[in-house]
Amino acid sequence: MQNFTDLISQAKKMQEKMKETQESLKKIEVEGISGGGAVKVVMNGESELKKISLADSVLKESKEIFCDLIIAAHSDARTKLKKKTSEEIAKVTGGIDLPPGFKLPF
Repeated sequence: MQNFTDLISQAKKMQEKMKETQESLKKIEVEGISGGGAVKVVMNGESELKKISLADSVLKESKEIFCDLIIAAHSDARTKLKKKTSEEIAKVTGGIDLPPGFKLPF
């Protein structure tokens, strides 16, 4: 029965760490870049787009290129956010991958 009690205690500790991690993940900000730095977007840990910066040269491009650059910068930010989130979760889980479909925040 002692092993079960230890297991429950460890699960509670991990749950607390995950809760702390969830809060810290919300505070993460990543920058996505495209067009050699002509378009930059900032996204937070909740996948909210917080800022878009455009070089003046981008405004001279065609509408299609302009849109593609924004989409590429957003995609870059999402990729960086996913990587950063995975790294933070790995710190809590000791590198154990979460099951497929398991998403944060809970």
